[in-house]
Formats: sequence, structure tokens, C-alpha cells
Amino acid sequence: MVERLSSNTTAQPFAGHGPRARGLGLGWGTLPPGPRNAITDVSGVRVGHRTLHQGDAIRTGVTAILPHGGNLFHQKVPAATQVLNGFGKSIGLMQVDELGQLETPILLTNTFGVAACAEALIRHAIQGEPRIGRDLSTVNPVVLECNDGYLNDIQAMAVTAEDAAAALAAAAAPAGDEMASGAVGAGTGMSCFGLKGGIGTASRQLLIDQAPFRLGALVLANFGNPGDLRLPDGRRVEPAAEAMPERGSVIVVLATDIPLEHRQLRRVAARAGTGIAWTGSFWGHGSGDIALAFSTAETLPHEAQATILPRRILAEERMDLVFRATAEATAEAVMDALAAAETTTGFRGHHRISLREVLARP
Repeated sequence: MVERLSSNTTAQPFAGHGPRARGLGLGWGTLPPGPRNAITDVSGVRVGHRTLHQGDAIRTGVTAILPHGGNLFHQKVPAATQVLNGFGKSIGLMQVDELGQLETPILLTNTFGVAACAEALIRHAIQGEPRIGRDLSTVNPVVLECNDGYLNDIQAMAVTAEDAAAALAAAAAPAGDEMASGAVGAGTGMSCFGLKGGIGTASRQLLIDQAPFRLGALVLANFGNPGDLRLPDGRRVEPAAEAMPERGSVIVVLATDIPLEHRQLRRVAARAGTGIAWTGSFWGHGSGDIALAFSTAETLPHEAQATILPRRILAEERMDLVFRATAEATAEAVMDALAAAETTTGFRGHHRISLREVLARP
């Protein structure tokens, strides 16, 4: 039997939910964080996890991100992606960039769980709109992945459509004040800079023309060579694992309530690369490094009632503050994943020590 643990944003005492980055002095940048310092600081955005454990072999799961609580197929959000290095097996990115919109929740999982998660998103969309694929267009599921095969027996194909549906349900459930991070959901079996990686998050508050806005980042951190990690104060963390070629991946999901259109969101997504680089990564040959950004400021109707739709967008010369917020939140989200993750032993006895344990050494 696979032990399956579901969690929404409520803080629950399951493995992997440790302290936040700022609790270890690993905050990044100068802009102020949001009240939760999480992607869920952007109003309407919700996160849920499904965590899978089985014996010593299965360490994996699914993480769901909901841009808003309504029907995304009918009320889409502007979105864009940026592929920093394309060694990945994600699904749905091509249509996001062609149409500039997102019409399903985002699911994160392991490389071999993509198909099961796509099925779950299609069924989820049809449940909300039975005409999909018959009287209306088909739906574009968006699933992004990292390879957790060092700690997880990825050939076991442990992630099912039911697990993905449980992550979606956890995200939609009533939320508490805190989002679980670390070795949870899709982050359960991930490694980062030779340490235990996983799910991390951070947010920034911005004032634009004296109006408050927020930008949040969520990362699936599974990248970086041992010994390359740089902390915000400039310290280099000595390797806790044998050096090997860069074959990991990182997924960055960015949410904001700033009114941005597709082209601007693509520019924002590109700045996630700055935050990743600050932590010490160079996006190696075998790394799948992808950022997806969306805005909740306005929705785009599937069945428009007018030929011309009004849109608000941020003036181009005001983008620098958004770029800074993106870089800072992304870098701190990586620190958050490392800070929260627990030391883990998994498939074939492979072991990943936590950053907290390394920093506690004399």
C-alpha cells in the first residue's frame, strides 16, 4: 500500500513541513514580503499537496496550484512561460504561449507522473463543463515536472490520476494561514544542490502609483551541483554529496495581481532565471528549468460577449520593480524549499541531508 497524505494550505504535522527560510536567516532582497510570504498572498491563489510514501522506495507526489476559485475554463487568466533550459517533459506549455492564457490549474509532479496528472486535469475540467470536447473546444492541461528518481523509484509509476485529483481537492478545500513547503507533494523526492530539496515559496509586496500589489513565487527545487549553493549573505555551502553533472530541474510558478498581458508575463517569467542564478545554478545541459507566470488581475472569458474586450496593463517603463520582485521571490523560494525539507532516505538507500542539518554543523 502507498501511504497517501493530502494537505491544503493548512499547516499539518506531516514530514517535510519545516521552518521557513526567514526563520534561518535566509531571506533574500530588499522588497517586503507579503503576510504569509507565499504565493497564496496573491488573492485567490490556492495550493494543495498529495504526498506519497511507500517503504523505502516511493518518495513522490503532486502539488496543485489554483489561480482562482472559479471555473478556469470559462474564466481563463493571462499567462506565459519561459524555458531557460528545455530538458523537460511538461505538457500544455505550447498552447499557453500561443494563446497567452491558462485554462486549468497547474499540477507539479515527477517526470513519469505527467500523463496521470494531465488525465486528472482533463476530467476536472469536464466535471466543471460537460460540453468540453463535444460542443466546445478541448481543454489544455498544464503539468510541469522534475525527475525525483534519486530518492524515488520513478519506474513504479506511483502517481495516479486519483492522487492528482486529491491534490486539486486539497487546494480547493478551506485554507489556513500557512502553505506547507519542503518535502511535500511534488517536492517529496526532490534534491537541490546535493541536499534535500522540494517545494518552496515566497512573495513580495509592491506599491505602484500608491496602490498595493503582490507577486508570489512557488518553486519545485530539484537542481544545482553540490557545492554550488550560495546563501543570501554570500556564504558558499560546502558539498554534502558527491559532485555529479547537473541533471536536475527547477519549476518556477509566478502569480501576481498586477495587470500584465501575455508578453509582459513572459518577460516576468524570464526574470525567474535571475533568482535561480543568484542561488548558484548555471542551468546545466541536463536540467529542465521552466518558469510559468500568470496574472489574476483580470480574467479572459471562454465565450466572449463582445468582439473587442477592454484590458488594463502596466505601463512598460514601470516593469523594473516587478522584475526585482520576481528575482527576489524566486531566490527566496529556493531557500524556503531547502529550509523546510527534512533529511530523507529513499530508493536504493539514497540519502539527502537537509540544509538545516548542514548549517548546524560546527
